Amino acid sequence: MTLNDINPNQTVVVHRHRATGMIRQRLMDLGIMPHTTVTMIRSAPLGDPIEIKIDNTHISLRRTEAARIEVVAIAPPEAC
Repeated sequence: MTLNDINPNQTVVVHRHRATGMIRQRLMDLGIMPHTTVTMIRSAPLGDPIEIKIDNTHISLRRTEAARIEVVAIAPPEAC
């Protein structure tokens, strides 16, 4: 699954980047690194870009950039 596939208010953990070169460096400079928790906030009205949240920072990414970031869904806490 990629960051491009998640829904608003869904939280995931970055697994790895498939980006290379300058795009990879930009994503890492923005704080999108392996083992980082990311929450999808919303998508623009026409679908591109998306807004994500890392810690207290909101970042806008193009869908093509988000499609290069592999993520793992966080399991919701089980109800008692």
